[in-house]
Amino acid sequence: MHTDDEQVGRVLNRRHALALLGLAGVAATTAAGTGIASAGSAGTGGTARTAGVVDCVAKPEMTEGPYFLDEVLNRSDIRIEPSDGSVVAGTPLRLNLTVTQITNGRCTPLPGATVDIWQCDALGVYSGIEQQDTVGKQFLRGYQVSNRAGRAVFTTILPGWYQGRTVHIHVKIQTTGTDGNAYEFTSQLYLPEAFTAAYLATEPYASKGTPDTTNSTDMHYADIGDQMLLNPTRQGPGYAANFGIALDLSDTAVGADDSFQMPGGGTPPEGTPPPA
Repeated sequence: MHTDDEQVGRVLNRRHALALLGLAGVAATTAAGTGIASAGSAGTGGTARTAGVVDCVAKPEMTEGPYFLDEVLNRSDIRIEPSDGSVVAGTPLRLNLTVTQITNGRCTPLPGATVDIWQCDALGVYSGIEQQDTVGKQFLRGYQVSNRAGRAVFTTILPGWYQGRTVHIHVKIQTTGTDGNAYEFTSQLYLPEAFTAAYLATEPYASKGTPDTTNSTDMHYADIGDQMLLNPTRQGPGYAANFGIALDLSDTAVGADDSFQMPGGGTPPEGTPPPA
């Protein structure tokens, strides 16, 4: 099994996070009032609007998988296929990510970080993959640079499913560690099972049939996936989800290169279900 399948770094619950930040007993102090940006657990979005709650939680890494492509696509709306301007079919999802850094006992916004996301389409297909006959395509891939508030916003679709995996969205954050070296955090975002079952029963998702894997049976979700769980809310014709990720930039184990390598090297043979 790829070593990125293993949990690395510290995973802090709210109580431990507050203790680390020296904020125990003063959790009612909001980010807006102190200059501290909170990186919330799933659903809080890590924004100052979560008054009364200060969470700064180091999230677990998960495998990059074989389908990350450094396409240098700086764009917010990743639904568009650049080769012809078409828009990928699926229920819209606005994904609001807030990136912060744990340093000197505080959690502060991390501007200038490169935040990549990539995912499959409504039928479980990734762009740019030879085995899926999508070489030259770039749909559902892109990056944003976090702004002064540490935010990176994407417009995408709710992901479909493919054999052996629950639905998920990949995320990679690249910045510089406290030691001056490149720092890379890679993980996956998930959706609640009931929510997933409901939208997969609608088109264009329903044409693929019933998924063979859920969160509870997914090999990567296992023990730590619930810490990467989105909580989408209805927004117009689609949904929106906020999520905060705090990085300990002194943790070199987390910050190491996350490039995926197949066991024995190479890429998956044609027809092999993707492992991530």
